[in-house]
Amino acid sequence: MRIALINENSQAGKNELIYNTLQMVASKYGHTVDNYGMFTADDQALTYVQNGLLAGILINSGAADFVVTGCGTGSGAMLACNSFPKVLCGLIVDPSDAYMFGQINDGNCAAFPFAKGFGWGAELNLEYCFEKLFNGPRGQGYPKERVIPEQRNKKILDSVKEVTHMPMIEILKRIDQKFLLETVDRPSFKKLFFANAKDAEIVQYLKDILHL
Repeated sequence: MRIALINENSQAGKNELIYNTLQMVASKYGHTVDNYGMFTADDQALTYVQNGLLAGILINSGAADFVVTGCGTGSGAMLACNSFPKVLCGLIVDPSDAYMFGQINDGNCAAFPFAKGFGWGAELNLEYCFEKLFNGPRGQGYPKERVIPEQRNKKILDSVKEVTHMPMIEILKRIDQKFLLETVDRPSFKKLFFANAKDAEIVQYLKDILHL
């Protein structure tokens, strides 16, 4: 699995801690982590809304299989990510959230509160959350007697999102183009995205926007 990490401006100073913790856990299970920044508070700013747009681009293009993001409370990032097609983002506060989100909802994006409640032992909580998210198959259900209805509901939710969202390429064409350019015109994005994206139409559109 290819996991993308995206941090927004208010919590950019925690990027190294989050990345190192995520990389430590993900590498044990054969996953790859791509760090899209922000790397420091001095980088070109990313808002949580831009994080949502990036998550939509990465998931829909195949450049990432899973996105880890967040903001001060995690709620804004979750809402922004869920605005986009094929992105199913959960708010993860503790390891039980991580486990049940993975097993019951089988999502592909997690939003963390990187300020609220992020105190002593926060890196341990992150480590345990990442363990529960990435240490094995997801979508297995919890509790076990609920496996069949939960898996059925996940398929229904996926089909509902297909109806309620337009294709990502249409969003990219209709969204404010200045906002789109400000979001993707970053060295880390261009380096990682174009090396891993699989959707030729999305790739070409972003190349045109970036004049590549």
